[in-house]
Amino acid sequence: MSRVLRELLEAVVLAVIVFLLIQTSIRNFKVDGKSMDPTLEDGQYLMVNKLVYFQLDMARLSRIVPFWKVDNPSVRFAAHSPRRGEVIVFHSPPDPSKDFVKRVIGLPGERVELQGGDVYIDGERLSEDYIKGKKTQCHPATKLECPVILAEKEYFVLGDNRDASNDSRRWGAVSESEVLGKVWFVYWPVASLQILNSLPRGIDQAVR
Repeated sequence: MSRVLRELLEAVVLAVIVFLLIQTSIRNFKVDGKSMDPTLEDGQYLMVNKLVYFQLDMARLSRIVPFWKVDNPSVRFAAHSPRRGEVIVFHSPPDPSKDFVKRVIGLPGERVELQGGDVYIDGERLSEDYIKGKKTQCHPATKLECPVILAEKEYFVLGDNRDASNDSRRWGAVSESEVLGKVWFVYWPVASLQILNSLPRGIDQAVR
């Protein structure tokens, strides 16, 4: 079998697999509380895309998919890993039986610092025009040390309503394994219908 034909078959098979995964990778979520005001409001219903962070074991797939050969075993995200600015749903680190919704602020390997009411990523101030509340400080009940150096597969998350959010300032980073998916859009109430953008204005100005 020619290389071109093999690569074409691999692409088609992967596309079929991804399509099938889509059918079982969407879930809904109800916002409980005001930690994400003004972006998300208490009582709103969200559609969460679980596929975007789904990870594919390429070596395992090669054992069950004909004509698929993997030279270097690896795990790949179906789309991409969590990005700064994305609003995600995840299992609460203190209580995995509960799910939280917050915004991704710090990425693996980065240094996150809260200083003078602002967030700094690797020493660069993060420009945030979507938050509610004037200060972003360590939570008064936190055991978290500031600054925080994120380990591999760890994410620092914050609520947009900084004065009323139970987030990474209190219980630390969220591990990749706890992330359920990315908030796609608000579907109820109908008057609140909106699609969430990955990067709000300003958040892409912090780290170059």
